[in-house]
Amino acid sequence: MSDRKPAGQYLDAAIDLLRRVRAEEADGIEAAGTLLADTVEQGGRLFAFGAGHSSLAAQDVVYRAGGLALMNLLTVPGVVGVDVMPATLGSALERVDGLASAVLDSSPLREGDTLVIVSLSGRNAMPVEMAMNARALGVRTIGVTSVAYASETTSRHSSGTFLKDHCDIVLDSKIAVGDAELTLDTVPAPFAPASTVVTSALMQAMMAAAAGALADRGIEPPLLRSGNVDGGHDWNGRVLDQYRDRIFYQR
Repeated sequence: MSDRKPAGQYLDAAIDLLRRVRAEEADGIEAAGTLLADTVEQGGRLFAFGAGHSSLAAQDVVYRAGGLALMNLLTVPGVVGVDVMPATLGSALERVDGLASAVLDSSPLREGDTLVIVSLSGRNAMPVEMAMNARALGVRTIGVTSVAYASETTSRHSSGTFLKDHCDIVLDSKIAVGDAELTLDTVPAPFAPASTVVTSALMQAMMAAAAGALADRGIEPPLLRSGNVDGGHDWNGRVLDQYRDRIFYQR
């Protein structure tokens, strides 16, 4: 029997989305994990980028217990979170042409690296331009997005394209346009977004696939441990020192 309360309905909706992702994106997740493992094995560096709330999923895989130490956050001032004032500035900056190019030009990204770009809609100038220019630099790209936006909305980039059109691998979060899972006759707007839950799960599944792929090749995955368990800081110190030339969040 279905839950008639909004909280239960929301959890059911999120679970259904996760089941869809597991069933429909399994091959893409494995391919993304393989690409990350290839990059690590070949001496490349790993980066993740997201704007606004999409940045939450990108940040979730950086300097994270149980995660790959080599994953770095590619930051753009003013668009990484909602701490900028006013909060609407971040959304405005995401639509500015040329900003992503300036960020890439001053970033440590280089040929042979891999960049994961998270954007729910994939329609704004920044993620599209980020993917286009990264690929031009010889950087491999993974896009985590909702493919539905490409058929139900228009691009805000001058090329008329979406993030998904410029990535080596695309992972579809299955989130409906508008990112709100629930409606009620007594509530005037759709509510209860699930994109962060699903996108974070996709990111962590990709990281798990990468760790497994490295282990299958006889390579110890450069994983971090929790600093709240005995020996965690010593373990992390060893990993961070071993890969210090590919880790940028310590500098």
